[in-house]
Parts: sequence; C-alpha cells; structure tokens
Amino acid sequence: MESVKKVPLRRRLKSACAPPGPGPPRCRVCLARAAAVSRSGGSAHRAGPVHRGRPRAARVSPLPPSETRPAARPRGPPPGGRRGARRDRRSRPAPPAAQRKGDQVTAHDTRTARAGSAEPAVDVEALRRDLLDRVDGEVRFDDGTRSVYATDASNYREIPIGAVIPHSVEAGAEAVAVCREHDAPLISRGGGTSLAGQCCNTAVVIDWSKHCNRILDIDLDAGTATVEPGIVVDHLNARTREEGGVIFGPQPSTHDRCTLGGMIGNDSCGSTAQAYGKTSDNIVALEILTYDGCRMWVGPTSDEEYERIQAEGGRRAEIHRELRALAERYGQPIRRRFPDIPRRVSGYGLDALLPENGFDVARALVGSEGTLATVLRARLRLCHEPPARTLVMCAFHDVFAAADAVPRILEFDPMALEGLDDKLVAFEHRKGSNAEALKLLPDGAGWLMVQFGGEDSDESRRRAEEFKQAMTGGDDAPLVEVYDDPRSASAMWTVREGGLGATARVPAAPDAWPGWEDSAVPPERFGDYLRDFHSLLQEYGYADRSSLYGHFGHGCLHVRIPFELRTAKGIADYRGFVERAADLAAGYGGSFSGEHGDGQARGELWPRMFGRDLMPAFAEMKRIFDPQDRMNPGKLIHPGGGPPDGLDEHLRLGASYSPAHPRTYFGYPEDEGDFQRATLRCVGVGSCRSDSGGVMCPSYRVTREEAHSTRGRARALNDMLRGDVFPDGWRSTEVRDALDLCLACKGCKSDCPVDVDMATYKAEFLSHHYAARVRPGSHYSMGWLPLWARLAALAPGPANALSAAPGLADAAKRVGGIAADRPIPAFAPVRLRDAFRRRSRRGAGRTGSASRGEVILWPDTFTDNFQPEVGAAAVRVLESAGFQVRMPRRTLCCGLTWISTGQLATARRVITRTLSALREDLRAGVPIVGLEPSCTAVFRADAADLFPHDEDVQRLHDQTFTLAEFLNARAADWDPPRLERAAMAQPHCHHHSIMGFTEDRRLLERTGADAQVLDVGCCGLAGNFGFEEGHYAVSMACAEDGLLPAVRGADPEAVVVADGFSCRTQIEHADIGREAVHLAQALDMAQRGGAPRHHPEAGALRMTPRRRAPSYDADEIREQAVEAGRSGSFSTGGTGAGA
Repeated sequence: MESVKKVPLRRRLKSACAPPGPGPPRCRVCLARAAAVSRSGGSAHRAGPVHRGRPRAARVSPLPPSETRPAARPRGPPPGGRRGARRDRRSRPAPPAAQRKGDQVTAHDTRTARAGSAEPAVDVEALRRDLLDRVDGEVRFDDGTRSVYATDASNYREIPIGAVIPHSVEAGAEAVAVCREHDAPLISRGGGTSLAGQCCNTAVVIDWSKHCNRILDIDLDAGTATVEPGIVVDHLNARTREEGGVIFGPQPSTHDRCTLGGMIGNDSCGSTAQAYGKTSDNIVALEILTYDGCRMWVGPTSDEEYERIQAEGGRRAEIHRELRALAERYGQPIRRRFPDIPRRVSGYGLDALLPENGFDVARALVGSEGTLATVLRARLRLCHEPPARTLVMCAFHDVFAAADAVPRILEFDPMALEGLDDKLVAFEHRKGSNAEALKLLPDGAGWLMVQFGGEDSDESRRRAEEFKQAMTGGDDAPLVEVYDDPRSASAMWTVREGGLGATARVPAAPDAWPGWEDSAVPPERFGDYLRDFHSLLQEYGYADRSSLYGHFGHGCLHVRIPFELRTAKGIADYRGFVERAADLAAGYGGSFSGEHGDGQARGELWPRMFGRDLMPAFAEMKRIFDPQDRMNPGKLIHPGGGPPDGLDEHLRLGASYSPAHPRTYFGYPEDEGDFQRATLRCVGVGSCRSDSGGVMCPSYRVTREEAHSTRGRARALNDMLRGDVFPDGWRSTEVRDALDLCLACKGCKSDCPVDVDMATYKAEFLSHHYAARVRPGSHYSMGWLPLWARLAALAPGPANALSAAPGLADAAKRVGGIAADRPIPAFAPVRLRDAFRRRSRRGAGRTGSASRGEVILWPDTFTDNFQPEVGAAAVRVLESAGFQVRMPRRTLCCGLTWISTGQLATARRVITRTLSALREDLRAGVPIVGLEPSCTAVFRADAADLFPHDEDVQRLHDQTFTLAEFLNARAADWDPPRLERAAMAQPHCHHHSIMGFTEDRRLLERTGADAQVLDVGCCGLAGNFGFEEGHYAVSMACAEDGLLPAVRGADPEAVVVADGFSCRTQIEHADIGREAVHLAQALDMAQRGGAPRHHPEAGALRMTPRRRAPSYDADEIREQAVEAGRSGSFSTGGTGAGA
C-alpha cells in the first residue's frame, strides 16, 4: 500500500478544500479547541482565559470572518422598476477583533492550539478513502453535506469534517473503527432536532436515521422491543400498537421524525412523560460501542452479574469496575446534589449507578449526548396505552394561577398536564395558525390541558367529569371545559404542539431563540418559579416577546426568548441572562434541562447546579468511557475536568455574522424585504423530515436525504449567503443540486412551523443562477408553455400527431429537457376561450334577472389548452348558481410557468400585462374564479410577493377565489346538485398551502357527498417537475408514497376529485384503472343527471385523448428515486464498500 505522509490537519484541509484557481480556501482547520480564545471576543488573536484540561481533538472549522467570501452579486440586468426593490446592500466588514470592544465569540470562532500541546496529525483525505473502502454506506466529505450537517435546531453551527450514512449497524461500527485509527472525532446524529447544540461538532457525523431504523424484536411477554438507533418513535409505536396495544411511552413533540437514538442521547420526554416517565425510565438495556472499540450490552447490573463481568476481564470489566468505584466515592454528593424532581435531565446520570438504583449502566448513559459511547441497539420497555382519552381545558386569569393549580390537579393522576399562556395564543392568532382550534378555547389568559385515560370512553369521561366537578366553585375557580369529541381534542393539541413555530417567528416582532428553553423545577414550586422567571425576563426586556408554556405537570417550562445574537452587547446579555436563570433554577432545586439536554447551551453551567464537589465525578465518567475526548468533543465536560465549549461560542449568528444581502425579484415583505432573513426562517425542528401527513416534504420522503429536505435546502441557501462553505454565491452548483429535487409544491409554506417558502426561494435562486446564461431545455419548453400552447392552438391536430410520433416525440423531449417516459399531453381540439366566445355569440348562458352578478372565470393555460371540458363544466355550474360568467377578452396568463422555472423578469412582465387588462374589472370589484389551483395561488400569493406595494395586485389577491370558496361565499343559499356518493378528494399542493381545502370539503358536504379528503402528500408531478428529465423516478415515487395507493383502493362507486391538472395527469399516466375529475366536473355530472354507479369519472365529458406513461414496478421506482436523491444530493459524495 502506498504510504501517505501525514500532514498536520490545518495544512492538509487547506489544500483539500481549496477552490480551483486563485482565492482563499473554502474552510480552515483548527488544531485544538480553545486554549486561548477569549470569552469576550472569540478571536484567537485576543487575550482571554485559558481552558484547562486535556488537549482537544483536531478540529475543522469555518473560515474566520476575515477569510469569508460573500455571495457573488447577481449577474445580468437587475430586477428593475419594481417598487420596494432592495438595493444590493451589504453589511460593512466587521472591524478587526481588537477594535470591537466587548465583542463576544461568533459562529466563525477560530481556535488555537493549547500551549505546549502536540498537533494531532489527521489526514482527512486518507480518512475519507478508508471510510469508502471499508464502510458499507455513503461517505460524504463534500461542502454541501458539511453544510447541511453543520447545525441542528439550536443557536450553534460547526462545520463537520464529513458525514457517514451507514447501511447497517455493523457498518456504523466499522465507521467508528476507521475514525479511531485516524484519531478523528465523531458524533452520532438522528433527526437533528436537538435544541442545545449537541448535534453540532467539527467531527465525522454518523447519521443513523436513513438506514439503521429496523425494529429487531417485539417481545410482548417481556414487554420489550429491541430497535436500531435510527427508528422513529411513531414508526415503532405504530408497530407495537398493531401487535399488542402497547407503546414506547415518551413522545416528544417531534415524535413523527425524532429517532430513538436521539431520544436516548438527550433523555427526551414529551407530554406523555407525565404518565410514562423520561426515556431513561423506559430503557432496559443498550448495546454500546466505545471509541476504543469495546462493544457490549449494558443495563442494570446485579452483584452476581458484576462478578461475572470481572471474571471475564478486559475493557468491559475495567469500565464496570471504575464505574462502581466512582459511585462508591461520590455516592453521598450524588444523593445530596441531584434534584429529586420528575425531570432532572441535566448532568450525566450518575444517580443510576448507585446501588439502590441497581447500578444501571444503561440509564447512566441515557442523556450523555453522544459524549461517552455510540449506541448501536436499544432494548426498550413497552407500556400499556389506555384506549380512550378525554381532554379537559382549564382557563385561569393568568399563567401563574395556572401553574399554582398544578399540585392540586396532580392529585387526580392525569396522564398529561400541559400549560400555555395568552402570548402563545396571541402569537398563533397573529400568524393565522390553528384559527378554528383557538375558537374552542375557554375564556382566560392561562390554560391547563388535563388529559385522562381509560379502558373505554365511559371511564375517561367519568374521570374528566369528576375532575371538573372538583375544580368548579370558589372565587378563584377556573373555567373548565370537557372535550370528549376526538376532533376537538385533537384541535386543542395542535395549539399546544404548535408552540415552537408560533413563538420562533412572529410577524412584526423580533425573532426568538432557544438557549434557556426547558428548565424544570419541583411541580409544587412551579408557580413561584414562573413569577420569578418572568421578572427576570422583564429585567432584560425580553418579557413581551416570550411565551410561557410547557409540561406544567412536571414543572417544565418551555420558552423562546428574543436574544439578540448578532451584536456583542446582545450576546453579552444572552450570557448574563442564562447565568442568572441557571442560578434561579438551581435555587428552586431544579434542573437546567427538563428534556432537551444541556449540549453547548448549558454544559458549562453544571457547577452552578451540582457544585464544585461533583464536577470531578462528571469528568471521571467522561474519562472512563472516552479518555481521548473524541466522542462529541467539547460538549458537556472534558475528561480532564476542563470547561466545555462556552454557551456563547460557535454561534450560528454571532457578532461577526455578515452575510450578503443581494437584490431580489421577490419582495419578502414578511422578512423585512431581505432574502437573507428569509433563509434564516428555518429553526431546524425538522417537520420536513416527517414521512406522513401534510404535504411537506415530498422529495425528502422518497429520498430520505437531509439535503433534499426543506431544512437542508434552507441551510444551503443561508450558507451560500454567508460565503464560507459555498463561495460561488448564486452560481453555486452545490446549492443548485440541493434545490433540483424541490418540487416547488409550497407544502412548506403551510406545513412548516415557521412558514419557510422553498418554492419561492428556489425560483429566486434559479433567476440569479441562470442570469445571462443558457438554461436547461425544460426552462424553454415548459417555462414558455403558454406561448407554445398558443401556437399549438392554431393547428392542434398536427401538433398532437407530432408530439406522439415515434422518433419525433423522442427528439422533442430530448431538446426540451423532458423525461423520456413522460408522454406529452395532448392539446384540445378547441380552446376553452374559443368555445366560450362562440357560445356567447349564440346567446347561450344568459341568466337574465336571476343573475347574482358577474364573475370572471379565469382560463388558465392548462384548462384552456388541455382540458377545456373542466372550464365548460365550471361555466354551467356557475350559471346554474345564478351568475353571469365571462372571460378576459385577451389571451392572458398568470406567469406560473415562468415563476416555477425562475424566469422572474419575464414573469413580472406577464403579470404586469395581465394587471393592465384586468385593472378596470379589479377596481370595479368584479370577482375572479380560478380553476387551476397553482394559477389561482399565483394571484393569491406570488404576485403580491413580486409586487408587494401594488394596490391592484392586492385587489387581485382579494378578489380571486377558488370555485368552492366562491360558491360558498357568494351563493350560500344555492342548493347544489346532489352527488349522494362517496367522494375521495386530493387537494392540490398549492391549494393546500395557499387557499386551504376547508371550503372544498364544505361544498362537497353540501352536495350530500361522503367526503374523504386525502392527507397523503404531493402527487409528485408538480407542474413541470415531473416532466423534467431526471425527475421521473422521484415524481412517480412521490405518487406511490400515498396518492396512487389511495386511488387504487378507492371504492369503485366513489368519485375521485382532484382540482389540479398535475394531480389528474399523474393518475392518468400511472394507468391504474381510475381517473380523477375536477370539482366543477363532479358538480356538473350531478346536475346533468348523475354519473355511472361504478367509476363515475366515466360520466365526465372529455375532449382530449388519454396518454399513458410506460408501466413500471413500484418498488423499482422507489429504489430509483433513492438513487436519484443520493446522486443528486451534492455532486462530490461517494458510496462506500458493499453499495
């Protein structure tokens, strides 16, 4: 084997990560952690306290502020002429560190080697090669991967060395071995939703979530399940419920995407911990792997088991022996200093090592945040789940009175006891979140949610009524409301679970951040603690923006606070506040963390809670398992007792945060007109990683790639503006790759708790990326579809013949960037507007004196040119409801296809032309009904974003309706035709995210239909996306993820309703024996005398021939989608041995 000369990590990484050609390197290496970095400045060139303890591992960190490169200015002509357009303003470069008095450490913190310490020599390229050679998995050391793994849901950011995504637990163990041989630090990662920075490190990231997610065993007799670390808790509970009516009890609010490995790392809880306890209370045993290679199962250890382990000898015996000695030596301080509260999550679990607690090594490791060992498998305790639940809401005059009532309510043994304040409710009102649910809240300014379980609904209801009777009466009695309707109870829980999203980003208010978000105190003292904590918030000026909510039954408070993390003073205030809050919690006998873990946010505060006498015990625990400090180094504690990373180091923002503020086409009015601020919307909670419910995020659901989640893309865009990871700015191919599989479905705009709008961000990026450059063929073929359709309308017959002719069609697809397996839709023989014009000349459709007034039916490109029968049906329905229907005299367009392909200058011209033609009607208040949801959504959202200060655009927004919205609002007394059958409705993604589907459900119910509104996500076609070359597999895999199985299983007598042209086309191309119709067609069929009993879609009129895609195997298409996601994740990734 060729010998490789070892070069100090600093020099090698500079060389390996340097961009081609001249210019500064893309990343910089720090050889040891912060020996001499000032807490007040964060610069290696400034004096400050020296961290004492063992030398730290080799570190790779982002460029310091002086070496960052701003994002490139957009080339080509700027977006001119629009009101409110931003100047290409850039923050001035920060002055040198020596000039910034009191400056705090920043996200670009550069560390220097500790005096006298040896530089560890880590050859990163050799490490990468060995991982590729030996690990069955995906090995990625490219800039794009490092970007998406640099942050979690916390305030911190550290660029990792690279990432390994093992295909099996054994492959993960091999990755640990390779890292050990190269002396490389490592960190395990699950869902990446941690709030304290424990998922961020300059180390090799092992992501267990994609492949290592199997349920290995469910033993109902023993009441246990054995799982791999990447299993999502909801997936586990779905299986255990099905097999035995049991569950794993702790369920954080992220239960649909958080992994068991992450829950073990943090000792997570959730609202259900009131009944089931913390994760540590539900762990039977763990299979762990230490950095030095000791692999073993650990758990409660009897004296006999301990002696057997000692007799075997070796590293396992040594670990157990030293742990027992630690427990004996520090037993009394542990008993004295560890808070006796339900949610003591801070600190290592040393109390589990005490003999009275069974010398339980597994429980001692839970909550260690990956700093001690790697968890390979876990055996979990399963619990009985009461089949019935009844929710009670108690309303108080303020949140403090609600907290005071906690001890009394605990006497009734509820299975959940949550609290929230009036600020949370006000924030949700301002954001427009959970509007219907908020109406159900009883009057008050502080609420407790009290849930009772039972073996049947009678039992849970009885317990709730007994509780209500006991709580009523007296001057200070709360208002008590019982919600035994599951729908109402579920709505109430959405209010509580929406807390993070509601409090993180509030319109016209400062952003709020974690940092002191989950402290816990004895429940009986919770009311007083809340008052004192609120006083502290007031002292720092944080109170008006900070909502108090959380797991009140366990004395656990959740709060996001408007820390100013971009200025030296703001960061100093952040530190000062957290230190004061820590002292306050400790004074109440509480824990700094009640479920999220300490991470970097609170690790340095341990002495304030546990005292100096216990700190050596924590350091010894670290030394026993990880003496070299290679497991998530810098977090919690050093093996030599030195302090960990400071709470104000490695900040995601920081005083030196100075990203580019480029000119943009969209106005971003909800982000102060700043694209950079829009990219910061993502707070990292990972809702986009859920694989069921809602729309977000279809590409992640089929690829399982972090880069193809909304979170991953938002991180990439923000890093592009920072310039340290992606120095090419708008020209970045890595960012383009991350955005390539975004379907622009806008699901994130409604489903993301902070309303990230990735479809808009993608369009913005594409507009600059391809400025003054040749675009992909699809941008010319489908981006300019309205023009081509208008030309095809002159001779639709020949156009259809050419588009279906063998050879010619294939050539046209190649030139136009269209997937070979996609048939080109057939043009209608007559356009809708032409047929309507001829009909009007004949005098048909006039409603005379019975008219309810005029309405403009919008003839979008898809309805007009491909399915005019939909528009004709809508005309008949609107006229039967008493409206006079007309259409624009000119051929107009909303600009959708230019927006979705990032041709925003053209889109602005198209919309300007449309506004000019509609201006008279808009100012006269004439309503517009849109039939194609994506086009309607342009008028309701995108146009206003492109023209944020145009009054006519606002009128267009206000006067545009969907068919259902219009009929329900303007013809409430109209008796719609009777469907009287089951109706399966698939909401179009833009319909779901912009307009909502409530009115469509309501109209279907008015027809007598038994409406089933699907919640299966995007159809996958998504306008031009599914037609584009390279997207076919992902498109069809999205459809197979939910829509197509649902339609295949539909009742033959049910009508399948889908307003979106894409949704109907995807179903048609799949050739599954069913087709979908537009709501207008369903209503028209009913008023024309009904539809066939079986497959009622056959009763809908059709003008264009059907075109099917080639048949495919669903499993194969899913595998192809995964491969497309892997190969398109970032261009420089790799796949290891055995793949």
